[in-house]
Amino acid sequence: MAKRAGKEYGNAMIEFTLVGIPTIFVLISIFEMSRGMWIYHTLAHAVREGTRFAIVHGQNCSQPPNQCATTVAQVATRMREAGVGLLPNQLMVTMSTASGPTSIQTVGPATLSSLLGQTGTTFPSGAGSAPGNDIVITATYPFSSAIAMFWPGAGPGQTFGTFNLPASSRDKVQF
Repeated sequence: MAKRAGKEYGNAMIEFTLVGIPTIFVLISIFEMSRGMWIYHTLAHAVREGTRFAIVHGQNCSQPPNQCATTVAQVATRMREAGVGLLPNQLMVTMSTASGPTSIQTVGPATLSSLLGQTGTTFPSGAGSAPGNDIVITATYPFSSAIAMFWPGAGPGQTFGTFNLPASSRDKVQF
């Protein structure tokens, strides 16, 4: 084999520096955006499932002979089961019932893990559980991107903020 000319040595290293490193940065960014969208979709699904569970356990569920009245802990359990991958101690939830613009019952804001312990509080209850009233569940979940590790010039003391992903669901008590 013939030897390459001396001026061609190092081309691969320069090409990788100019093309490879930005490509790796773009790929990691795509993964982080995908992770953020997955967390948001999972959060929205969990909130929607909690609302759907609450709307079918209204006023008629607490009247004898029915035994289907539900508690805050049961709604929170439904949200935890639907929110696979979400940490319950970081998920802030507010549950409320409303008749028109007026709020009747509000639980929270509290972490999902603390709502899991409220087994004695019925939700929806009282006038808020009447058919046609709104059940509103809102939640926020903090998202911190791992891309900050790769940010050029970020030293070990550099911190990047988190932002809260919001989700809410509203539906009417069915019966």
